[in-house]
This record gives sequence, structure tokens and C-alpha cells, in this order.
Amino acid sequence: MLYTLSRSPTQCDLPALLRLTAAGDDLLLLQDGVLAGLAGSAHLELLLNAPISLYALQDDLEARGLTGHFSHKITVIGYNHFVELTEKHRSQMSW
Repeated sequence: MLYTLSRSPTQCDLPALLRLTAAGDDLLLLQDGVLAGLAGSAHLELLLNAPISLYALQDDLEARGLTGHFSHKITVIGYNHFVELTEKHRSQMSW
């Protein structure tokens, strides 16, 4: 399943989202959701401990000036790869 997180991790229940995930799932951080991937944050540790692949939308990182502060353990992608993720997963859930 493809999960998308578009809200700040302080404005949602990130642990609840991650409890829904399973191996083979993907999580895309976009809009304010990219804040969850800030290097050194507690939110990042939660993400890295989940059995999922992590992605973040490059345009949203750049729009928020976070490129230099973002974890290198999360794959930064563009819109073309976002489309590929939606094609890969038949089911999607937005948070």
C-alpha cells in the first residue's frame, strides 16, 4: 500500500499511521509531511524503525527550505517517481 503523509507530524498521529504499515509498503512525505524527515528528529526515528520504504517529494522540501536539513536515509523523489508509486500500489491511504 502507498501511504502519503501531507500534514505535519505534530498535527497527526504518526505512530498510529506506522502501526498500519507492513513490509513492502511505501510512505511518501509531501507538503508539511516532509517535516517528519528532518535529521535528528524523534519523528524520523519512528519512520526509520518502520518496515517500509520512505520517500519525500523534492519540490516540497525545496519550498520549505529543508533540503540541507533532511535525512539522507529517505529517498527524495520528483513528481514522475510519485506517479510510479501510485501505479505500483493499487491501494493508497492519505494522512
